[in-house]
Amino acid sequence: MVFMDDSQRAASTAVGGGIDAGLHLNFTTHFSAPGAAPALIEHQQRLCGYLRWHRLAQIMFHPGLVRSFEYVVLSQIDEFHRLYGRAPDRLDGHHHMHLCANVLIGRLLPAGTIVRRNFSFRPGEKSFGNRLYRKVVDGALARRHRLTDFFFALPPIEPESRLQSIFSLARQSVVEMETHPINAEEYRFLERGEIFRWTGSTRLVSFRSFFPPCSVVESQLVPS
Repeated sequence: MVFMDDSQRAASTAVGGGIDAGLHLNFTTHFSAPGAAPALIEHQQRLCGYLRWHRLAQIMFHPGLVRSFEYVVLSQIDEFHRLYGRAPDRLDGHHHMHLCANVLIGRLLPAGTIVRRNFSFRPGEKSFGNRLYRKVVDGALARRHRLTDFFFALPPIEPESRLQSIFSLARQSVVEMETHPINAEEYRFLERGEIFRWTGSTRLVSFRSFFPPCSVVESQLVPS
């Protein structure tokens, strides 16, 4: 995340350690870094108010917020470039709001970038309408961006059959798994090395090692 209290230190640590970092777009948590432009704060507060107003707000296009979305997205991309010395080649979003209607319809994510898809669900885990909506959004994303084949959250860790199913998929497909180590159960799972026991011979790779490097210039994918 950029424009937050610890963004500068985090970027320095990532760059110095060669950590594969992407841009975590933020529309729903107020920027906390000192010195952020008043216009940026104002535009982002409008988006926070709208997207947090109702859980379905993200699927509705708001014509009155077009300029605010454009301003906030471009500002965060520019700030990432300033902090990391390069344009972000991988994007996702806080609370997954990078998939909201204004961002998708406005085509605000640079073409050719790696973008996080919707969570993957099996039949019965969500309603048919929910899964159909996610499939339509992922299809639209795939026309302009590079996606993994599946995306799951680590929890629930029990029952074991769930993780067995996910890691079985990873033997033939590219699977991204989201985890939040601040959660005690997830931290214990990762700290004890359980993920290596579950993956077995399945390759664990960074995005950069799977997706070939590229540069995005004026929405055109240019091999580097």
